[in-house]
Amino acid sequence: MKNVLAIILGGGAGTRLYPLTKMRAKPAVPLAGKYRLIDIPISNCINSNINKMYVLTQFNSASLNRHLTQSYNLSAPFGQGFVEVLAAQQTPDSPSWFEGTADAVRKYQWLFQEWDVDEYLILSGDQLYRMDYSRFVKHHRETGADLTVAALPVDEEQAQAFGLMRTDDEGEIKEFSEKPKGSALKAMAVDTSRFGLSLESSKHKPYLASMGIYVFSRETLFDLLNKNPTYKDFGKEIIPEALRRGEKLKSYVFDDYWEDIGTIGAFYEANLALTQQPTPPFSFYDEKFPIYTRPRYLPPTKLVDAQITDSIIGEGSILKSCSIHHCVLGVRSRIETDVVLKDSLVMGSDFFESAEERSALRAGGGIPLGVGQGTTVKTAILDKNTRIGNNVAIVNKDRVDEADRPEEGFYIRNGIVVVVKNASISDGTII
Repeated sequence: MKNVLAIILGGGAGTRLYPLTKMRAKPAVPLAGKYRLIDIPISNCINSNINKMYVLTQFNSASLNRHLTQSYNLSAPFGQGFVEVLAAQQTPDSPSWFEGTADAVRKYQWLFQEWDVDEYLILSGDQLYRMDYSRFVKHHRETGADLTVAALPVDEEQAQAFGLMRTDDEGEIKEFSEKPKGSALKAMAVDTSRFGLSLESSKHKPYLASMGIYVFSRETLFDLLNKNPTYKDFGKEIIPEALRRGEKLKSYVFDDYWEDIGTIGAFYEANLALTQQPTPPFSFYDEKFPIYTRPRYLPPTKLVDAQITDSIIGEGSILKSCSIHHCVLGVRSRIETDVVLKDSLVMGSDFFESAEERSALRAGGGIPLGVGQGTTVKTAILDKNTRIGNNVAIVNKDRVDEADRPEEGFYIRNGIVVVVKNASISDGTII
């Protein structure tokens, strides 16, 4: 794996994840109480013995840069590993920002070409899954492919949202279609049992969806990018062009948990699924394939007469006499007495407030960090550093599906109330 360079794409503006992306890039969105989305592909790389990684970013990248700097130092004595951010930049030769996945890689190809590597591993920064990329690269090499695409078996309903591959019995890609419908969709069905799925599972999932994860051979990548300078996107343009040119394209079937964290609804469901008993669909408790993040050296969580079921609690939290069911609480969460939290994400805080600071805030009419006394929160996401007053009800009482209330510090997406980062919600407020 020393001859592999990983390129992690930070994504666009993340409008479908707004307001979680109001102040941060998509890969910097907090996950599972203590991680960020970017930790997933980087950890997969480290566990696959791939230690040269570039992260391409464009929007709101300050917190992402800080997280990467504080988390990953792979160049410790005599090592050559690194995790480095490449932000979109304007130059005399390239005056525009990144205009797509392929365009982002093209604009930094001068840097990628300096490395003496054989393959480029292209990854997304906003997906939740665990994959050994070394097997992916080994498959690419053994089949003599020019380009290998990671493929996820999906059912007919899911298939309509993806780029689909029609392959032969050996997994060679013969056709690629972006989000087909109707008869065009039916024509993309393949016998997925030949890729290791059971007969029952293959009947349910007869389509191979592109995961947006690719291995390119060196010459193939730069040849495709430079001979087609107007092509901006890998899935929509580069892959179909490679097929037209007769390049050898292979699929690598990944039949395991994978979630594209593209919307508020998907993000919410993926986080709460982590609390599932007895075994969640994705687990962070895997000693052989751990997920890494920034070491914070926080004290243990303190529980004072709290009732907690089916939940994850980040370290450094203080929970008083409260009731918490089916929730994920981030680091440094502060939950006061008589609070009820249900089916919610609380992302915690970036810093502690002392007892004196909290008392002074209250005395001055302010609201301390965390969730105040007597408050009820159901089916909601409380972003970092939120200040929720006493006797507040965040329950979406009118069952609104979509709403924008930036002046009041919250949005509603997919019926989920999202309180924005650093927002304050006054005592007695009902949402």
